[in-house]
Amino acid sequence: MKVVTVVGARPQFVKAAAVSRAIASESAGRLSEVLVHTGQHYDENMSGVFFDELGIPPPAHNLEISGGSHGAMTGRMLEAVEKVLLAEKPDWLLIYGDTNSTLAGALAAAKLHIPVAHVEAGLRSFNMRMPEEVNRILSDRVSSLLFCPTSTAVLNLAAEGISHNVHNVGDVMYDVALFYRNKARVHSKALSRFGLVAKGFALATCHRAENTDDPDRLRGILVGLAKVADRMPVVLPLHPRTRKLVADHGLGNWLNQLTITDPLPFLDMVALEQAAALVLTDSGGVQKEAFFYEVPCITMRDETEWVETVDAGWNCLVSADTDRIVQAAEDALTGRVARHAVTPYGDGHASEKIVAHLLG
Repeated sequence: MKVVTVVGARPQFVKAAAVSRAIASESAGRLSEVLVHTGQHYDENMSGVFFDELGIPPPAHNLEISGGSHGAMTGRMLEAVEKVLLAEKPDWLLIYGDTNSTLAGALAAAKLHIPVAHVEAGLRSFNMRMPEEVNRILSDRVSSLLFCPTSTAVLNLAAEGISHNVHNVGDVMYDVALFYRNKARVHSKALSRFGLVAKGFALATCHRAENTDDPDRLRGILVGLAKVADRMPVVLPLHPRTRKLVADHGLGNWLNQLTITDPLPFLDMVALEQAAALVLTDSGGVQKEAFFYEVPCITMRDETEWVETVDAGWNCLVSADTDRIVQAAEDALTGRVARHAVTPYGDGHASEKIVAHLLG
């Protein structure tokens, strides 16, 4: 049985590493995988180094499609992925998450009557202004196998009338966290490189269009991070697009109080997440990783798909409001928030369950 896997962004490389490892380990050798990289994240720090560190084989097809508007990018990917599928003739198309690469792969396969398996199905922010929400809803609608990371995701699909071939397998990101956490501690030199002390700094990320495209929201976040930096160093790996928009909006001065770096290799990011006293982010994946490593998280968005982390007290939603960011950081660092030990993301074997379902 042949599976074509479509990835394009660094969170997808991480998830694919776990499932690809499970496919390769399938004892009877009943599955083969063809990896397609759309090129959505194309530079070395956002792509190549992830493949190296995660042990993912080079993609069989690199489409080298990046940049442009959402519609233009998705359209070009759709055309290119369709050509790959016509040539490869797979039994399954495997997609991850909610990017333009996800949607392009789903649509290309659906129109060729190739069954689609969606990892991270059922996530909902209930904010249709987010391109990710549109991508995930449409991908779920055309998928034949829906792999949910949580019971909440299963309920979301049921509310939309989707209940056939829906499986709560757990979160592949939890598989990844368990597999790489010790390796990151041993091999990463990020702490010493940035002159950091474990639990003596905060780690931040900011890349979502809802924040970076809006000068007021971006200013609110940067000012908030700068104020947190009055208390402890704040490390901000800066997405290339965010760096450009900071300059375009005339907000570069706020970066002077932060430790700015290019996007980090995977193991460095995992090492910093584990060692941070606090994580501030608008990333879905980083929220969960903070939770896995028992690090308080402040999410600079109006909503989150990972409601379990909020309910358990490990995550706080603050929008892009400077005062709320600063207050939440103070509350987290002084232990004013009650946190509960919960395990909503499975048992660390989601990847093996996915492979079993693909084999039927």
